[in-house]
Amino acid sequence: MGLEIKKELLDDKYQVTPIGEIDIMSSEELKKEIKIIIEDNKDIIINGENIEYMDSTGLGVLIGLLKKTRAKGNKIIIKNLKPNIYKLFNITGLTKVFEIE
Repeated sequence: MGLEIKKELLDDKYQVTPIGEIDIMSSEELKKEIKIIIEDNKDIIINGENIEYMDSTGLGVLIGLLKKTRAKGNKIIIKNLKPNIYKLFNITGLTKVFEIE
């Protein structure tokens, strides 16, 4: 299926909406797009309503991006995860690491 990434500035935060699958084939693209936003020194909202699948590579990329974001004094908020993706975050303990709405 691949991955499409939509970005928009909402007030003082960027909202990133990945559409499709975040896996070993597409996670580098997501990393590149969010790294650009991190340099703008704003909080990031990841809207997960259109994430169909995520593997451990995608989780690893998100953890790395969270570290970079926090180093700049900002945060990543993840919202609207589908139950199967939320379960992945819960099983791995990442619901305690990320701010999930």
